Amino acid sequence: MSEEKQFTYAQVKEHDQKKDVYMVVHDVVYDLTEFVDEHPGGEEVMLDVAGDDATEAFEDVGHSDEARDILKKYKVGILKREAGDPKPKVAPPRPSNAAAGAGTDVGVFAYAFFFIAAVVAYGAYQYLEKQKQAAAGAQ
Repeated sequence: MSEEKQFTYAQVKEHDQKKDVYMVVHDVVYDLTEFVDEHPGGEEVMLDVAGDDATEAFEDVGHSDEARDILKKYKVGILKREAGDPKPKVAPPRPSNAAAGAGTDVGVFAYAFFFIAAVVAYGAYQYLEKQKQAAAGAQ
């Protein structure tokens, strides 16, 4: 089994032009030269982090599972950090769209529950008021 190719931060920094784009995401090195023109967000966003650690930028956008799968095919190695390199821009991977949607469903359910509870409470209040009025009118 062959070992993954290792790149130093200085080696990655050399690949910062449109015709030669490397970047690091979670300490994995990717050659995205072929993908620059295809990137849905435009080439500018990729060139801003070309030759650099793009972890924070990648995670801040909240890329889909599909984007993460596309990224895998451009992997060329791993980053070998050395003394003096910038500290890693650690950002935990965002949850997949399915997990994010589950959190949203819980939020919607909570709002729906409180809305229904308020409607029921209002109905109960109206019912009790009518009962009081009926009892007062019967006397």
